[in-house]
Amino acid sequence: MRESERGIEREGESERQRERERERERERERERERERERERERERDRERVRERDREREREREREREREREREREREREREREREREGRREEWCC
Repeated sequence: MRESERGIEREGESERQRERERERERERERERERERERERERERDRERVRERDREREREREREREREREREREREREREREREREGRREEWCC
């Protein structure tokens, strides 16, 4: 009888060990999932930074285009002024 009791005891201990191992494995899996989530969050952060950089570059390009347009307008105004000066010279002489 004692031998069978020891067998049952060993069986119970074995089952408890297996359950502890399963729990450790579940914990490792939860940790891996937390790490995957942290990595996804880091990737989202990197993407937000890239998008912000792209938007800044688009804004700089728009500003450069506005400046080119202002320069073209100044050039047109200078051209009109030269034309007016030329007409004045024609009239006076």
